[in-house]
Amino acid sequence: MSSLQTKQYSKPTLSFWQIWNMSVGFLGIQFGFALQNANASRILQTFGADVEHLSWFWIAAPLTGMIVQPIIGHYSDKTWCKLGRRRPYFLAGAILASLALVFMPNAELLTSVIPPMFIGAGILMILDASTNVAMEPFRALVADMLPSEQRTLGFSIQTALIGIGAVVGSWLPYIFAEWFGISKTAPEGQVPDNVVFSFYVGAAVFITCVLWTVLRTKEYSPEQLRQFSDTPVEQESKGGLMEIFRDFAHIPRTMKQLGLVQFFSWFALFSMWVFTTPAVAVHIYGAAIDDRSSVTYQNAGNWVGICFGVYNAVSALYAFIIPSIAGKIGRKLTHSISLILGGIGLISIYFVPSPQWLLLPMVGIGVAWGSILSMPYSILAGSLPPQKMGVYMGIFNFFITIPQIINGIVGGPIVKRIYDSQAIYALVMAGIFLLIAAISVVFVDDKDDPVLLRKQKRLVFG
Repeated sequence: MSSLQTKQYSKPTLSFWQIWNMSVGFLGIQFGFALQNANASRILQTFGADVEHLSWFWIAAPLTGMIVQPIIGHYSDKTWCKLGRRRPYFLAGAILASLALVFMPNAELLTSVIPPMFIGAGILMILDASTNVAMEPFRALVADMLPSEQRTLGFSIQTALIGIGAVVGSWLPYIFAEWFGISKTAPEGQVPDNVVFSFYVGAAVFITCVLWTVLRTKEYSPEQLRQFSDTPVEQESKGGLMEIFRDFAHIPRTMKQLGLVQFFSWFALFSMWVFTTPAVAVHIYGAAIDDRSSVTYQNAGNWVGICFGVYNAVSALYAFIIPSIAGKIGRKLTHSISLILGGIGLISIYFVPSPQWLLLPMVGIGVAWGSILSMPYSILAGSLPPQKMGVYMGIFNFFITIPQIINGIVGGPIVKRIYDSQAIYALVMAGIFLLIAAISVVFVDDKDDPVLLRKQKRLVFG
């Protein structure tokens, strides 16, 4: 054996509950993320934003993610302390994100200094940056800890917990208003109490769940990770931030191919998150386009939260069967079929006759969402060098953030000028984009797909 190498061992198989514990933090992250997705648009509209400008404010999310995630991934690859290499980062992100959740619906308190709309947008950016600091290391942690045959299960458990957190986070304003009688309306320029209290609960859940993972998960040491890798230790670069650019220039072929799939997928998701509330309020509830403070509009916003909860519930349930489906038909075909169902779901929103019927399209959207959160990462991880797992997971986020930034720039003007402020057409366009993504995934090279490997063995050994 060469002196440059350490003997390679297989990563041990972890129990279901060990994988569960390392993923619980994602429940809290998605709880806060769901509150943001379902309520940020109406909070910003409450503070004075119109539908044309909503997507511009939402650019804060992907822009901060594009900057933050590769940097966090790069430094977490090189970090080791008493808490490990990934845990210090998602703990710090959780603390900052929880504070931002508390302040976001209270932006009007600082109106004497800055208009609340800009305060809200600034807090949204801080919330997004903090969430990204917490989120990126969780993806790398699963890839660090699990052998190849357990990766799909690991990312699927993450998806299930994401779904659970998102269901409760999306439904909470509706529950507070309809079950506990907390006010769902407020004077113009103020956020209703049911939304404010939901954000307070979200902050508490966020930090509690991340602490669960921090305290109940032990990471492998750098020496152990070297034993699990066939890469010579001396080949691990010690460069600074410029190394991120060098790594970006050498991204694996599979990541480039997945980039196209991610572009169409996340362009569609961004449209859904930004425009579903105004689309449902106007197209289905019959509210006026500029009607933002009425009971009708608030009812539409609360029902959108319920619908978002449904698609997240579906994604959580679907996550438990994704490993079985992928084990039979392969990861690419599983992802493609899932995206097709999501595209059909988004397009069908245009045709639903009443708010209750919106729950049916959410089933297809939930299937797509569950697959988007797990299958691309499961496909990608097998093509990445272990010592670069964090930085490449962060760089992969470019293919999530860039389409959102592009949509954020052009989406609002398209709705305003081409769709005559009818946001429902943005959802139809999003459905078409998911169908394009479903076609694109067929051409991705998934080298270590267990189904493909089994076929290859049968060809070799008969």
